[in-house]
Parts: sequence; C-alpha cells; structure tokens
Amino acid sequence: MATEPPTSSDWATHARMNAATRWERPSAEMGRGATDAIVALAQPRPGMRALDVAGGTGAPALQIARAIGPSGRVTATDLSPEPLKIAAERARDRGLTNISFEVADVHNLPFSDESFDLVTCRLGVMFFADLPRAVGEMRRVLKPGGRVALLAWGPMQQPYFESTGGIVMRRIGAPLPDAAKQTFKFGQRGTLGAALTGAGFRDVKEELQTVPWVWSGSIADLWEYFQAATIPFRPLLAQIRPEQVEIITRDVHAAFAKYWDGEKVNMTADFVLAAGVR
Repeated sequence: MATEPPTSSDWATHARMNAATRWERPSAEMGRGATDAIVALAQPRPGMRALDVAGGTGAPALQIARAIGPSGRVTATDLSPEPLKIAAERARDRGLTNISFEVADVHNLPFSDESFDLVTCRLGVMFFADLPRAVGEMRRVLKPGGRVALLAWGPMQQPYFESTGGIVMRRIGAPLPDAAKQTFKFGQRGTLGAALTGAGFRDVKEELQTVPWVWSGSIADLWEYFQAATIPFRPLLAQIRPEQVEIITRDVHAAFAKYWDGEKVNMTADFVLAAGVR
C-alpha cells in the first residue's frame, strides 16, 4: 500500500496553528537545538541569498535572516499560507526586514535557476512526495558552489516518541501509521546523504546528531502539545477509545516524569543532518 504524506491542509489545521501560537515559547525552546544544528550546518554568511523550504512557522529562516544581515535576503516558503502568516508576525516582532514569505511547492519551485547561495529545510524533507524531484529543484535554484542543508528526524527509538506514540501503540495494539513512518524514513544511516548524491550534489556529508529537546512547561501541556501539533501521529491518536484515555494519559505523564526536574522536561532528540554543494 502506498504511503501518503501529510497534505498542506493537514499541517495547517486549526489545532496545529493554535498550538503554534499557544505554546510558541516552549515549542521554540524545545526545537532550538535542531534549529541551531541546521544553521551551523548551513553556514550562512552576510550578504547571502537564502531559501528555506517547508519552513512552517519560521525555523530556521528567522535565525538565518539574522545571520546574513541586512545585505542578504531570505525567502521562506511553505505549501500552506497559515504557518507563513505566523512566521511573518514573528519576523515583524523581531524587527527582521530582510525576509519574505511565499507559498511554494518544493517539487516546482517558482524561482529562476541559480538564484540562491543557500537552501535549507528543517524537518520537512521526510514528507516530500517525490524526493528526487524535490532535491533536484533545490539544486536547480542554487548557484554553482551553493550549499544545501537538510535536517530530518532520526529513528523513532528516542525519548519524545517512545513516551508518546510508543505508549499509545502498545496500549491500543496498533502499528505505527504510514504517515508517522515517513517521519523516520531517514533514520537508516546514509539514506538522506544518498538522496543528495543522487541529485548531483558533491562533497555530501551526513551525520546523526543528538541535541537537547527540552520542554519548559508542565508535563500535561507537553502531552497536549504533542496531540495537537504532531500531525503524522494523528491517525494513531484517533484510534484511542474513550475508556483508554485515562490510562494512556497516566502512562505518558509517568514516562515524561523520568525527565522532569520540577520546571522542565529534559530530553534529547536524534536528528539526521546532511549537506552538499552544487
């Protein structure tokens, strides 16, 4: 059976957009290690023209905009306008004027050949419907010598997912949904780098990096956030019967409690990073 990635409407649900606003600060802190990792890999420099694809609510585009300064320019894209509206608000709040936002499909980027010095994608590449075409488009819009930097989830076997989806799977006796399998498709070492090599990138490097994954808030809020924001697990969560809610909630809270210090849930997360040069 074919695996269908989440659609643009899936990612732009009211619940997910509300979660992005309601928990902006703890969500940003939790993802900071991943954002810092891809920005370090991307190596932005003042004056660059950068493109961020599947950028959602602004990470890492906003951080890259700060790094390249007023002489550079970032174009942040996503399939859906809703998260880009949130990203634009965050850019205004931070006083960033060197960034623009555009609805665009990575499989058919509306930009001329050799337009950018840098292309990034944080936690979007797993869901591209046609990976070779999407990566080929990234290469097409890069200038010769331009750099691509990608970040994807590593294997599912890590604290955040074992404490949430893993518990639900065991309690309801259901397998991992196809959409969630997509989340971890690059967990097998070498696969993301191979996609870049196959598209014609050179000097390709891939690594698995463990970074802090810290939630500044209550355990109850973290579980609520996961349910609202983690779209690929929605088919699994929809299978929870009313009589199972209490025991699953108890189990999830107990799992997160192992990482709780009284103020924060201190986990780590494993990400695959890959970069290459056009």
